[in-house]
Amino acid sequence: MMQKPPMLTVADALAVLLDTDRPLVDDGSIELIPTLEANGRVLASAQTSQLNVPPADNTQMDGYAVRAVDCTSGAARLPVSQRIPAGHVGALLQAGTAARIFTGAMIPAGADAVVMQEMCEADGDAVWIRHVPKSGEWVRRSGEDIRSGSVILAAGTRLRPQDLGLAASVGLETLPVLRKLRVAMFFTGDELAMPGQPLKPGAIYNSNRFVLRGLLENLDCEITDYGIVPDNREATREALRRAAQEHDLILTSGGVSVGEEDHVKPAVEAEGRLNMWQIAMKPGKPLAFGEVRRASGGNAFFIGLPGNPVSSFVTFLIFVRPFILHQQGVAASALMPQALAMRADFDWSKADRRQEFLRVKINDRGGLDLFPHQGSGVLTSAVWGDGLVDNPAGKTIASGELLRFLPFSALLG
Repeated sequence: MMQKPPMLTVADALAVLLDTDRPLVDDGSIELIPTLEANGRVLASAQTSQLNVPPADNTQMDGYAVRAVDCTSGAARLPVSQRIPAGHVGALLQAGTAARIFTGAMIPAGADAVVMQEMCEADGDAVWIRHVPKSGEWVRRSGEDIRSGSVILAAGTRLRPQDLGLAASVGLETLPVLRKLRVAMFFTGDELAMPGQPLKPGAIYNSNRFVLRGLLENLDCEITDYGIVPDNREATREALRRAAQEHDLILTSGGVSVGEEDHVKPAVEAEGRLNMWQIAMKPGKPLAFGEVRRASGGNAFFIGLPGNPVSSFVTFLIFVRPFILHQQGVAASALMPQALAMRADFDWSKADRRQEFLRVKINDRGGLDLFPHQGSGVLTSAVWGDGLVDNPAGKTIASGELLRFLPFSALLG
């Protein structure tokens, strides 16, 4: 009897997925879009500031702009010579005077410090300075945030709200981004029904469609949802052919195991090739990766996820998410979040030969609690939990030891 090849480890499988060219990095893939609309998109080229931020010395506080040498007594009474709101330019500050100034306003020439208003006392047209300021106190220097000519955002940055604010702060009205990844998705299984339909004997509602579509939307993909495909070989092959034509990636759920009714794997092999199948992980062993031929030439990538809801969810987070980010041109360092070291407040005596991803919740003591039922069909565990414990193959867990924790907050966006 022919021996089965060993299952790939999670690390080896991820290396296979990421060892692919990025099809979006070409001349036709770059779009110039308004900075206001660039949230979640991937920056195609590094962005450089053409100005200093702040552009001029300004005050961090409401108070009085002074010359420090005029305030050495700790109780100096200075006439107020001018008032400078933000957005206005003051006149030269004469020796022995103070300027009323408001947060963000430019420091007038001649002044070298700001005394916060809490340390001052207004006295008609003058002010008592009840503080001995140092030169530079409460002054933001020109360029202390950003220097003209410096790179503010690297190519491959997946743009977040704070990145857009940084781009806006140097006057960038538009940003060059890579086009969205085009993803086709469909689901196999004659037992699947949609909410709103009557549930026949033996049928289940298709929760994976909602989970996977939401995950793809979080990654800002352009999605074509083909819904549920009939559970037969020819219908699956037709769906693959149709999906390959206009998409970069085909994502399916179900039909990648070894049963007689699992048609996705042989259909992909007929329409293209499988590069990888079966991973030494729990949940999620029957994950497939390959390519489907396009009639017009070239190939679309294919990833087939397991049908069990938790298996589908976890394998998306561990494999599909970094693959999509890689294809979108995101920098390699940002493809997977850093695991956090957190304390187990549970025991796990069932060591498995596969690498496990356990659903856990952060408790009010700063440790991790384990969901009591870790089955691959228990979607409740993913709703209850705050993240996954990445537990190596063959390892038990004792209460009190530190574990590798992957928070959902870092995996779902």
